[in-house]
Amino acid sequence: MREEYRLSIVLPAFNEEGNIVKAIEVATRVADRLCVDHEVIVVDDGSSDATAALVTERSLLDPRVRLVRHPRNLGYGEALHSGFRAARMDLVFFTDADNQFDLDELERFLPWIERVDVVAGYRVNRQDPRHRRLIAKAWNYLVRALFYVPVRDIDCAFKLFRREVFHRLDLESFGPMVNTELMVKIGRSGASVVELGVTHYPRTAGKARGAHPRVVFHALYELARMYRRLEQHGVEQADDVDTGARKPATTA
Repeated sequence: MREEYRLSIVLPAFNEEGNIVKAIEVATRVADRLCVDHEVIVVDDGSSDATAALVTERSLLDPRVRLVRHPRNLGYGEALHSGFRAARMDLVFFTDADNQFDLDELERFLPWIERVDVVAGYRVNRQDPRHRRLIAKAWNYLVRALFYVPVRDIDCAFKLFRREVFHRLDLESFGPMVNTELMVKIGRSGASVVELGVTHYPRTAGKARGAHPRVVFHALYELARMYRRLEQHGVEQADDVDTGARKPATTA
């Protein structure tokens, strides 16, 4: 029996022609089983292959499949921004279009979203190449040294939100930093978060770009900018307290 869940599934995709049809089919099957209503939003981030054409074909067969297309590659963060803006359902779930997660595990997440604002996955046994795991581990250490983060696996692309959570956040990162900024600001906003372990599979088609030196450099640049912004925000809040001005408090 399907529960009264209304779910937007956001799939950011860049050159995923080898994965996208299966990703849509799995997302549709799982949502049909678990939800009373759903939509699958594929954000094609300027792909040069047949990703967008394949999504268009699926949307003609099922109007619940929607394509949001960037005219050029704008980055993972902007793809998520576009997907979140396009979402129309009460709940928003995002995962990557590379089929490295078992979407049937969403069944364990949905009951929790009735009690908390965010249900975040963490990869129990990450199946990426060793160099990507090392980069991810170093990134997690660095971010935790700078900020409070309410999850252990910051960049895990298996997260479920109440849609109104996004109304509380002012997300500014458009590159690979978006997941980090999202979770740091969720931690500061006081939103309730629970973590659940998820299965992770090796990529079988397409090419991951997260460990490319240019992507890593961009992430470090965005991290430094976010640190300066949030530190400045903290100073402004302290000045407000000293002068008696009153603003809504943030939870850190």
